[in-house]
Order: sequence, then C-alpha cells, then structure tokens
Amino acid sequence: MKLPELLAPAGNMEKAVVAMEYGADAIYLAGKGFGMRAKAGNFSPEELKEVLALARERGVKVYVTVNTYPRNEEMDQLPAYLEELAELQVDALIIADVGVLALARQYAPGLPLHLSTQANTVNYQAAKFWAELGVTRLVLARELSREEIARIRRETGCELEVFVHGAMCVAYSGRCLLSNVLTGRDANRGECAQSCRWRYAIVEEKRPGEYMPIEEDEGGTHIFNSKDLRLIEYTPDLVQLGVDSLKIEGRMKSAYYVATVVRAYRQALDLYAQNPENYQLPPELLEELDKVSHRPYWAGFFAPTDAGIYRPSSAYIQTHEVVGVVESYDEERKEALVGVRNRLPLGAEVEILQPRGPLVTTVVSRLVQVEPEEELQAAHANFKVRIPMERVKPYSMLRMKKE
Repeated sequence: MKLPELLAPAGNMEKAVVAMEYGADAIYLAGKGFGMRAKAGNFSPEELKEVLALARERGVKVYVTVNTYPRNEEMDQLPAYLEELAELQVDALIIADVGVLALARQYAPGLPLHLSTQANTVNYQAAKFWAELGVTRLVLARELSREEIARIRRETGCELEVFVHGAMCVAYSGRCLLSNVLTGRDANRGECAQSCRWRYAIVEEKRPGEYMPIEEDEGGTHIFNSKDLRLIEYTPDLVQLGVDSLKIEGRMKSAYYVATVVRAYRQALDLYAQNPENYQLPPELLEELDKVSHRPYWAGFFAPTDAGIYRPSSAYIQTHEVVGVVESYDEERKEALVGVRNRLPLGAEVEILQPRGPLVTTVVSRLVQVEPEEELQAAHANFKVRIPMERVKPYSMLRMKKE
C-alpha cells in the first residue's frame, strides 16, 4: 500500500523541527520573500541551509513557497532568489503565478514545481494543462469533493496534494481582496490581515451611528467566518483515492498546534496501513484535535453536509494549553529540563505529548529553576526548570486543561 505523504507547515525553525519530530514526511516553508505568510517567522538563507541539513538527516522533504502574485518590481527580484533556491537544492517550489512558473523554469530548471491551491485547479483539463507546462504536483482547490478529486486522479498522472486540516478562507481557495480593501495589506502577496475574522455591523443610511450586528439566525448567516477543515475521519478515503500528499494548514499557528495535529494524522495513517480491513479511527485522535486552538470543524467540500461552512463567531475553541516544552532529559537525575511557555504551578497534573510516543500524565512534584537555582511554587513563561518525571523525549510538550 502506498501511503500519502504527510505534509506539515513550518513557520519558523522550531516548528520545522517539531513537525519532523512528530512524524511529518515533508514540510513547507518560505524564505523572507514571495511567500503567502509574510507575518510568519520564515527563513533566512542561513536558516534554509540549516533546516535542509536537518531534514536530510531525517529523510524529510522541504518545499519552499514562492506562491504570491508578484507585481512588476517584485518580478525583477525573483531570478536571483530562484537561483539561490536551485543552488540549495530544495525539494520543490510551490508556485501560483504563471510568470513565476516561467521564471522558475528558466532560473531553477532542476527543481520540481508544485502548483499552489491559489491557482484554483478544479478539473482534469486544467490538471493536464499545468502538467504540460512542467508542473509535477497540483495542490488542488479546497472546493473539491472526493468524487471530483477521484476524476482528476483518473485523468492525470500528476501528483495530487489535498488540504486535510486547518483554517479555511471564505474566498475561492484564498483569492481574497477584503484585507487589501480594508487595510491595504494584500492577501495575495502574503500580507492577509484576516479581515474576515473581524466583527461586522451594518448602518442604515438614515440612521447614522446606529450599528446593527450581523448575526446568524433562521433568516441569514454570518458569511465571513468559516469553520476549520478536518478530514482525519476520511483517512481511508484519501488513501484509496490515490492522492500523493495530505497537507496541514498552519504556518502562523503554534509549535504545539503543529505537534498535536501532525501526531494525530501520523497515527491515523500508520494505523490504517497496519490493518486497512479492520481500521477504525481511535476516538482519542479526535479528542487530541480538540485540544488545540480551532474553530468548529467540518469536512469542507470533500464531503459536504448540511452543517455548512459558516459560523456566527470568529472566536477560537481550545480545551488545553501548552505550559512547557522538554529541551533535554537527565537519565541520572530522572529529570526533564523544560522551557516554560505558560504558568505552571507546583502540583499541577499535566499531559505529556511525545514525538512518536505515548501520551502520558504526571503530577509536577517539584519545580527547580535552573538559573538562579531555586525551588518554585510556580514557573512562568520563559523560565527554565527541572521537573522529575519518567523518561521523555526532547520536544515533548507539557499541557494543562484550561480553566
């Protein structure tokens, strides 16, 4: 059985390493320009070299996004950047614009080209067209049903990549003008202000100053706020469809988000591969995905339901929060060195999420600050502490249920 690649977001170096540790087969990231997430940490040339070296040690592929729609002056800067990526021998470029495609073929001719979801590929004729232009993989539009994906799979030999988890844009595969109009930040050049998540009200022309909120009720809906995508329940369908890559959205999300979501989908894929005839999704994996920041989930257009895409609030749901990340483990002392991320009190019961390991629960019986060395009743963000516990792996994450 050929399992699809599990592709994870990497907004910065920590998230890249976390994605690899927790089971990603490939990561996608951006340099300092031409990426659709300009506000993510992103990678300098030196960091790109470092992450590529780390990935190659682990057998993980690295795809670099060059998927904005550049204007004329930006196009003039692109050849040098493409040559730099070609010299680094990244595993693929993710592109959306035909001008970028043309330059990529000229200045990075040896690199595979992946066509971004921003290009809105929704039919097999488009798939064939892009393949003829040298595209090796299509990141399909998020608006496709499984039946439509199956038809494209039958009609083309091009690799297919499908988004399976994360935030969805209310605009067609992300091609939105709202942020640009309201803030001057162009979503199609990596600067989206997420204006769709703001609260809106209407004002009637003859009643200035009277703001009426836009709400969802029996007569209407809040059209801007989409639910989050979750397709882990459809793991068997995705494998049987023959798609080549399952993509997780979230370069702006936390390392904890990356760890939790990658771990859940890794387990689902591996469990299905072990016993496809009798596979059942463990309910605890759905519970895991509820423990990270998200909006209500739905299956997107892959398997449409009456539930619909829209919801009346842009608020996030999150049952747990990460309070620390394990940096190392001292076998002699039986203690973990933990970088604290949120307040961690003595006596707290914490769950420990491990890379490719079981979920365990422990009570914080002792907190010793490293510098200056002292016993603590509570540790706070940016503290480094030693905590007694059974052996855990580096990059394990301690989390607590939110009150």
